Amino acid sequence: MTLTIAPRVRALVLLLLAAACALLAAAGPASAHAAVTGSDPGQGAVVDKAPARISLTFSEQVAMSDDSLRVLDPEGKRVDTGKPSNVSGTTYAVPLHSGLPDGTYTVAYQVVSADSHPVAGAYTFSIGAPSKTSVSVSGQSADDGVVGWLYGFGRYVSYAGFIVMAGGAAFVLACWRRGSGVRPVQRFVVSGWVALTAATLALLLLRGSFTGSGKVADVFDLSLLGQVLQTKTGAALVSRLLLLAAAALFIAVLFGAYDKREDVQEKRDLTFGLSIGGVVVAAGLAASWAMSEHASVGLQAGIAMPVDVLHLLAVAAWLGGLGSLLVALYRAPADTPVDRPAVRRFSQIAFGSVLTLIATGTYQSWRQLGSWSAFTDTRYGQLLLAKIGLVVVMVGVAWISRRWTGRLAETAPVEAVAVREKERVGAGAEPAGDVATTDAGDGDAPATAHSDAGDGDAPATAHSDTDTDTDTDEHPGSERAAQLARQQAARDAARQKRMRDADPNRFGLRRSVLAEAGIAVVLLAVTTVLTQTEPGRTEQEAKAASSSSASASSGTGASGALTLNMPFDTGGEDGKGIVTVDLDPARVGDNEMHVFVERPNGRAFDIPEVKVEFTLKAKDIGPLPVVPDHIATGHWSANGVQIPMAGDWQVDVTVRTSDIDEVTVSKNAQIG
Repeated sequence: MTLTIAPRVRALVLLLLAAACALLAAAGPASAHAAVTGSDPGQGAVVDKAPARISLTFSEQVAMSDDSLRVLDPEGKRVDTGKPSNVSGTTYAVPLHSGLPDGTYTVAYQVVSADSHPVAGAYTFSIGAPSKTSVSVSGQSADDGVVGWLYGFGRYVSYAGFIVMAGGAAFVLACWRRGSGVRPVQRFVVSGWVALTAATLALLLLRGSFTGSGKVADVFDLSLLGQVLQTKTGAALVSRLLLLAAAALFIAVLFGAYDKREDVQEKRDLTFGLSIGGVVVAAGLAASWAMSEHASVGLQAGIAMPVDVLHLLAVAAWLGGLGSLLVALYRAPADTPVDRPAVRRFSQIAFGSVLTLIATGTYQSWRQLGSWSAFTDTRYGQLLLAKIGLVVVMVGVAWISRRWTGRLAETAPVEAVAVREKERVGAGAEPAGDVATTDAGDGDAPATAHSDAGDGDAPATAHSDTDTDTDTDEHPGSERAAQLARQQAARDAARQKRMRDADPNRFGLRRSVLAEAGIAVVLLAVTTVLTQTEPGRTEQEAKAASSSSASASSGTGASGALTLNMPFDTGGEDGKGIVTVDLDPARVGDNEMHVFVERPNGRAFDIPEVKVEFTLKAKDIGPLPVVPDHIATGHWSANGVQIPMAGDWQVDVTVRTSDIDEVTVSKNAQIG
C-alpha cells in the first residue's frame, strides 16, 4: 500500500478538483440577491392607455446605470426617455415617450444589488391589447456566459488563496514552532498569497463586464474599470490588494527573520508580534468580503459583518491549517517530520474553529433563511443543507484523525531509522533492501540503478543502456561523477520515503488528513456557489410580494377568485375614482360578480350607472353585457354571470358619473 500512495494522491486530487469545477459549472447564473417585488404596470398587465413611466420595486437598494431600465416596443425599439431615478425607497422609475401605440411592450432591467451581485430580468405588459413582439425575454441573466463563469472561478480561487495563506501562516506560528523543515509549508503559504493576489486582480478586471454587457471584449475596457473603482465592490477589491501588500511583508518576516531566530525569548516576542499583526491583516482581508457581500445588507448588518469576519477566520484556521498539515506530513524532510505536539496543537485549534463555525453558521443560517421551510423550498437552503452535510462528514473524518493523533508515536523510531541508515551508508553498505525495493513508478521515490531505462522518473544508470558506456569512455571523469550523483540522489529519495512511512500511525494520519482535505475542496466549491445564490429569506419575501401583487391586479381577491382594479376619470366634477370587479369563481359557467366604486382616497361612493362587458377577441365572442344591481353605497352585484369558454377575456367597465360624463376602462384577465 505504501508503494502506491503517490499515484493515488494525484488521482484523488485530480478527481476532487474536477468535482469542484463541476459544481462551479453546474451552478449556472447566480440568482438575483435583490428581487423585484413589484412593478407598475404589473407583469402581463393590460392597460387602457399608455403610462407616463415604468417603475420597479426591489427588495433592497440597487445601483443603476443609464441603461439599467429599458422599455422596448413590439419591434424592439426603445421607448424610454431620460435616466432611471429613485422615486421612493427601493422603487426606481424611467419616463416613457407620450402617445405610445397599442401593443405588447418589454421591460428589461439590469442592476447591481447592495450585496454586489448583478440582477437582471425582463417582463411584458400591454397597452390596449396584447400583440406579437419581436423581443425575447429569455437569456437576460447578467452573469451568463464566459465572463460569468470566469468571475465565479475567480471567487473560488480567491477564497482558496485566503484560506491557504491565512491558515498556513497560523499553522506555522501556532503549531509548527521550529524553524527546520518548514520549507514545503512556506511554498504552500506563498502559493496562497499568489493565488489570492492574481484572483483579486482578475476580479477587478472582470467586474465591469460581469455587471454590464457580459462580453469578453469589455474586460480590458479602462472606462468600465474606472466605474468599478467607484463602487463598493471595487473599493473592497482595491483594499484587498493593499492588505495583500502587508501580507507579503508578514510572510517575508515569518519565513525569514522569524525562521532564523535561535534565541528562545526573542522568538517568543517575535511570535507574539507576528500573531497580532497576522490577525489584523487576516481580519482586514476577511472584512473585504463581509463589507461588500451578503453580510453588508439585510437584517442586522451591524452584527452580521463581524460575525462573517469571524466565520471566515475560523474557516481559514481549520481548512488552511489542514492543508498545511497535509503538506508537512507528505513533503517535510524525514529527519524533521511534523511531530506529535504540533499535530495535537492543530487538533485543538481545529476543534475551536469548528465550534466557532457552528455558532456563526447558525446565526448566518437564521439570518439568511428566516424559516425552516426555506431549507427545502429555496435553492440557498438546499445548498446550505449540502454544505452542512459535508461539514458533518469532515468532522467525522477529523475524529478519525484525532484518534490517529492520540496513537501517533514520538519521532524517536523514525530518527532511529535515520541513524541506522546513516551508519550503514558510512560503513560502506547499501541501504537496507537497497533502492530496488522501491517502486520505479512512484513519484516520491525515483527508480535507481536497477530501474528500467525508459522510466522518466529515474535517470538511466551505467547498467541501463549501452550508450552510457560510450559516453563514459569519451568523458570518463565528469560522466561518472554525474552518474554517481544521480544514484545517490535516488538512494536519498528512497530513504526519505521509507523514513516517512516508518511509523504506521503517522501513515494512517496522513491518509485521514488527505481525506479531510479532499472534502474541503468540494466544501469550498459549495460555499462559493452559496455566496452567489439569493438568500432564502429574500427569495421567499420576493415570492410573497409577487403573489400579493398578482392578486391585487388579476389574482384572487378578498371577495372573489378574480379581482381587477381599474382607475377611471370621466372628466367631470367628482369624476375620478377606482372601480373594482370581483368575479367568483372565475371559471367557465356560472359566476358571481361584485363591482365596487371608490374615490381616490378609498371611500365608497355612488354613481348613476355601472355596466360590465366581457369579450373574448381570440374566439370572436362578445361583448357579453352584464348590468349589475345596486346593493349598497358604491357596491353593485350580479348572479349567474355566464362565461362560455376559458381564455384571455377583456373586461370593459363603463362608469357614468353624471348625465353626460362617462368613460369605459378595460383590463384583460385569464378566466377559466
